[in-house]
Amino acid sequence: MSRIIAVVNQKGGVGKTTTAVNLGAYLAWLGNFVLLIDADPQANATSGLGLGQNKLEKNIYQVLADSISLREIIQPTSHQGYKVAPSSPDLAGARVELVSLPDREYRLRQALMEIRNDYDYIIIDCPPSLDLLTVNGLVAADSVLIPVQAEYLALEGLGQLLSTINLIKENLSPSLDVLGAVLTMYDKRNRLSRQVYDELHQHFPGSVFNTIIPRNIRLTESPSYGQTILAYDPTSPGAKAYEDLAREIIEKHSSLINPSF
Repeated sequence: MSRIIAVVNQKGGVGKTTTAVNLGAYLAWLGNFVLLIDADPQANATSGLGLGQNKLEKNIYQVLADSISLREIIQPTSHQGYKVAPSSPDLAGARVELVSLPDREYRLRQALMEIRNDYDYIIIDCPPSLDLLTVNGLVAADSVLIPVQAEYLALEGLGQLLSTINLIKENLSPSLDVLGAVLTMYDKRNRLSRQVYDELHQHFPGSVFNTIIPRNIRLTESPSYGQTILAYDPTSPGAKAYEDLAREIIEKHSSLINPSF
C-alpha cells in the first residue's frame, strides 16, 4: 500500500508546489510509482508538469464535486513512473460546493481508495490555506510534509497549522502524523536563514529533515518550461537537494517498516 503525503503550508510562496512536484519526480526516478494530486485551484503543479489547464476536460474538481473516478483524470508526465491528477481554477468552486455534501472531509480519501495500491507514493499538493480542500488533503494523507521558507516571519502561522493537524488527528484521522518539516529557499550567506533553521528545530524537535533546499534560480525557472528540475537541470544545486530529500524520505519510511532493535 502506498504512502500518502500531504504537502502543506497555509503561507504562500514557501516552495510548497516546487517541493511537491520535484519530490515526486525524484521518488519516481529512484524506482517508485508516484502519483501527484494537484489539490490547489491555482493549478501550478499541473502547469509545472507541462499540462495545459485549458486542454483538460476533467480534473480533480470533478472527482471531489461530482464523484467521478480518479482513474478518469490521471495523466502521464514526462517521467517514467510519475503521473498526475491535474487541477484547474474550477476547483475554487469546490470550496463552497463541498460544504453541503455528505462526508465532505472524506471526499479525497474515498476517491483514493480505488487507486491507492497502484502507487508507492501519492503526494497531495494542498492549497496555501486551511480550508476544506486542505482538510480533504490532510484527512486523505498518512503524513504531512511542511515546507518552511528560510525568511523573516517564516514560522508565523505554523502554530495554527499544527493545531489544525491535531484537530484532524483527534476528530477525523487518528493515524495522521507529521513526517517532517523541510527548510526551503535557504541562503547560507544569510544569517537570518541560519536563525530560521535553528528555530525550526525548536518547533519540530526530531522532525526536521537534514536536507535543506537552497535558493536556486534554476528551480524557479523550470516551471515556466513545464519541467521538473530533474528534467530541466539535473546538475543544479536545487536538483541535488530534492534528490537528497527523496532519498531521506525513502530511508525514513524504510526504518518505519523495518525498525532496528
